[in-house]
Amino acid sequence: MAGMQKGRIGRVGFVSLGCPKALVDTERIVTELRAEGYIIAADYKEADLVIVNTCAFIDAAVAESLEAITEALRENGRVIVTGCLGGKKNANGESWLMDRVPKVLGITGPDSLEETLALVHAHLPRPHEPFDDLVPAAGLKLTPAHYAYLKISEGCSHHCTFCIIPDLRGDLVSRPIGDVLREAENLVKGGVKELLVISQDTAAYGLDVKYRTGFAGGRPVKTRLLELARELGKLDAWVRLHYVYPYPSTDAVVKLMAEGLILPYLDVPFQHAHPRVLKAMKRPASAEKNLERIAAWRAVCPDITIRSTFITGFPGETEEEFEYLLDFLREARLDRVGCFAYSPVEGAQANALPGQLPDEVREERRRRFMEVQAEISAEILRQKVGTVKRVIIDEPEDEDGVAVGRTTADAPDIDGVVYVTTDAHLNPGDFVDVRITDSREHDLIGRHVISD
Repeated sequence: MAGMQKGRIGRVGFVSLGCPKALVDTERIVTELRAEGYIIAADYKEADLVIVNTCAFIDAAVAESLEAITEALRENGRVIVTGCLGGKKNANGESWLMDRVPKVLGITGPDSLEETLALVHAHLPRPHEPFDDLVPAAGLKLTPAHYAYLKISEGCSHHCTFCIIPDLRGDLVSRPIGDVLREAENLVKGGVKELLVISQDTAAYGLDVKYRTGFAGGRPVKTRLLELARELGKLDAWVRLHYVYPYPSTDAVVKLMAEGLILPYLDVPFQHAHPRVLKAMKRPASAEKNLERIAAWRAVCPDITIRSTFITGFPGETEEEFEYLLDFLREARLDRVGCFAYSPVEGAQANALPGQLPDEVREERRRRFMEVQAEISAEILRQKVGTVKRVIIDEPEDEDGVAVGRTTADAPDIDGVVYVTTDAHLNPGDFVDVRITDSREHDLIGRHVISD
């Protein structure tokens, strides 16, 4: 490389945008480069080149990705782009990005480990001696040491009209169950206390390979979410499931939650409740069936936490249909909820639907939706005051003796937290009992219970 000192080990910087699934892709690239002997740079100035892992889920994510690429080009000048926006194509099949950022060194799509490594090798010579012993068996993680994302599949076979993920990442491709379990075991051996299972469609795990039997530790195990969850439940860690569609097969997994094998936490992307809107979205299941499923899950596992995401202002959504959604929210009384105002992502089928709503209507409905949910959340959390909850610590106590942690009902970064007053020193990853003394709209306040 021109300007690089002879014998100097190449340094690679990273910018990772988007969802946890993209973060896992970045971790894989970091792990491979570190194993090859590259050094991971701390900033633009130190890096010999920068890899930007992009997102393209909604227009705001596209804009953020373009801004990140522009900044990397300005601050460093040598940039490789990967991820979902890198995989976006024009109508003629050519890269959507190339005309917009022609000065980048190269562009690859999502889940393109080998192609990205090849670009790095081409523009930053590989060190002479790899240092495999510097890389832990679980790989290098960008999350805190006490929790990690475990990606079990790539792509999605649904073709929801508001989403372009299948166009970017392809149809469902499940990872071999033996590989997933081996990674999970290595993570736990490396000190991880919480595994967050992620994919585009977690409940569909193994469907693409007809749930074929794989091998884990010499034992035959079906490539299916139920068996995977059961095996993960044998590890000494919290296991939390994300992006689980409300299929009938999910019912069996809830039974494992009731047995205490995995956390009683289910992240289910309902997206809407009105039958016509769900049909226009090409989403599975109806609101009535979902209410029945929620009631059934709670009957089997009374402590279950149900989290979901919704979209307001979908094309053609009437005020009556939005009110129907609010009624569903009041009846379902979901524990944790996120909401997006509809975003007309370029390439999504929904862009051609009639009844496109103004930005202010979409946003106003999102605000009203979250106001209703805030009341529900606050009431649910008030009912926890006086109880003792098991909490995993994320941040040690500050000078006032207040640490930050999460209960089984709280996933990192997307749910609430517990502010824990303590007289002891607490480290990230510690499990402690906390007596809840107060609550807010989304967070809890409590006192560390120290056993005799």
